[in-house]
Amino acid sequence: MATSKNRLKKAASIQVPQTRGEVAADIRHIGDLTRTVEKLMAAMNDEIAAVTHKYQGEIDAAKADIDVYSHGVQVWCEANRDKLTNGGKVKTANLVTGNVMWRNRPPSAAIRGADSVIKALRAHGLERFIRVKEEVNKEAILNEPEAVRGIAGIRINTGTEDFVIEPFAQEVP
Repeated sequence: MATSKNRLKKAASIQVPQTRGEVAADIRHIGDLTRTVEKLMAAMNDEIAAVTHKYQGEIDAAKADIDVYSHGVQVWCEANRDKLTNGGKVKTANLVTGNVMWRNRPPSAAIRGADSVIKALRAHGLERFIRVKEEVNKEAILNEPEAVRGIAGIRINTGTEDFVIEPFAQEVP
């Protein structure tokens, strides 16, 4: 017999003002907190930028060294590929401190100028390589909601209202 889990729900923490004055004060407080968050985010980003700048030179130098060593390892491995792969029988060689591998990428197709490629395929009678994508036109449905009323899977959302609090902020010159 399955037992149900007792789950504790967090009590709703809500500050409900009781007067128009309290609402105005809370909106001011929201504005103050929003500006505090913005200041903290700016300070955090400044610190991140400083840390990034501090290490960027060393990171770039290490990456350049990796490229140099990698190229050298690849040149040596290509020159000794037959021995490393046992005459092409394997694609991985263990060199004690790491493996080197030769991997074939799967075929891929790159298309530049899709419109002209589609025209060329049609001109050569190769329509089988052209995909036609059908999708529901939501804009047309919104223009004629009565025409689709009763069709399963279509729901028109209307009358949704958002509540927005926009504290006034003085621009600093």
